[in-house]
Amino acid sequence: MAASEPFDRTMLEVALRELGRRAHAAGKVVEIAIYGGCAVMLTLNYRIATRDVDAVFEKDRDFIRQIATEMAQEFGWDRDWLNDGVKGFLSTAETDPAAKVFIGTYPSESEPGLRVFIPKPEYLFAMKCRAMRVGGIEESQDIEDIRRLAAAIGVKSAEEAMDLVQAFYPRHMIEPKTQFGLEEIFSKLRDSGMAGPKDS
Repeated sequence: MAASEPFDRTMLEVALRELGRRAHAAGKVVEIAIYGGCAVMLTLNYRIATRDVDAVFEKDRDFIRQIATEMAQEFGWDRDWLNDGVKGFLSTAETDPAAKVFIGTYPSESEPGLRVFIPKPEYLFAMKCRAMRVGGIEESQDIEDIRRLAAAIGVKSAEEAMDLVQAFYPRHMIEPKTQFGLEEIFSKLRDSGMAGPKDS
């Protein structure tokens, strides 16, 4: 995979297996939590690809970064293909084990090297809403992620969406663009008949 090519579901699985294989060979079992587009891909299985893997790894951080760098050099990937830039969007709920879902051990249960978690859909939805990019709701992949996650978890209005976001983030951490963006998203969904009626 060239550095400019995105990660699709198949390449993500290849990367996780290789990361796990190298950790197992080193006698380690490391844990990472995956967020962003890759988490959406693993949750809904719809996203075609994403540019990198947003992940958080508090333990064995130097070891994980070392083998990720080695993989980037060997496979021609971007050096930051595995990065923790998402840390600024984590909720205090992150410490609650119920906020994340275990999705698998790599390369296998019999040869464990990597345990992978993703945020539960409600938490992922709240993160996506808070991180919503400015620039118009038709211009961001985040918007389609929000629409699909809302459908998956049964959120049908901007009010319900904001309530869910505030369940994970205090109000002062939520920028006005989040509420405005959600109002426009759900307004368009109502117009297309894909959302419930506006709350009175």
